[in-house]
Amino acid sequence: MKNISKTIIFFGTDDFSLVVLRSLVENGYNIMAVVTKPDKKSGRGQNIEMPEVKKYAIQNKINVWQPDNLFEINEAVINLGDGIIGIVVSYGKIIPKSIIDLFESGIINVHPSLLPKYRGPSPIETAIANGDSKTGVSIMELTPEMDAGPIYGRVIHKLSGAETRFELRKSLSNDGAKILLSLLPGIIDGSIRPTPQNNNDAIYCKLLSKNDSNLNIEMPAKRAECLVRAYLGFPKTKIDINGHNVTILKAHTSNEFKTPLDIKFRDGDYLSIDKLIAPSGRTMSAHEFLNGYVLG
Repeated sequence: MKNISKTIIFFGTDDFSLVVLRSLVENGYNIMAVVTKPDKKSGRGQNIEMPEVKKYAIQNKINVWQPDNLFEINEAVINLGDGIIGIVVSYGKIIPKSIIDLFESGIINVHPSLLPKYRGPSPIETAIANGDSKTGVSIMELTPEMDAGPIYGRVIHKLSGAETRFELRKSLSNDGAKILLSLLPGIIDGSIRPTPQNNNDAIYCKLLSKNDSNLNIEMPAKRAECLVRAYLGFPKTKIDINGHNVTILKAHTSNEFKTPLDIKFRDGDYLSIDKLIAPSGRTMSAHEFLNGYVLG
């Protein structure tokens, strides 16, 4: 396929990044290099695991750069000459101003929220956790300030109130790839100019940790159900049932008590657990847990 762009250096790491990278390659964009995080040890066997974008880059004979410190790529970027464009999607590291300045045409960032709402590291999880009716993807010019750069364009994604973190990540990665492809030609030729964000409307989301796992019965039951969907995978939601600490995988709200797996919250409603991970580590249905741990 004919190359239709200036040289692009792509910054990304995970499956969200991969969707956008694949879309760029399949649409003829010239990806000179993929910058991604170093390989890491994973699992009980501590096997070396490569980032998703690295696997794809190798398969497609794209250069892979995995600096421990981004300053290590300075010389390589400078040697590529003027007009290099950077695109960053879920890279996982802050890109300093000195690196941004190496790109005469700037760095484009694909961010999964409707900026200036949810600047920061957990916009997808936060939108679900807060029970929002919509979210989206913003295409912005990267600046040293977190997610504060001017906006080239954005797409709105309506939320059903039932999606999990994994489902929304997949949807927004596809949305992000599509809107980036629609805007990129105009960004490259200068016909599309970014519009500054209103910093007064900025809302920040936090970096999630294991400390966010435990549910608090003082919150509304609906908030607890949203957290189950938002934190699926990490940091996960946990609660104590009859002395057993369990991880909740699926739940719904109810206004009546039916089984010991219906937990009453502050508002008087119940969180009814449908699927969980038992203390043994086994994934099981509510019925199996009741028979094995509560009634058995």
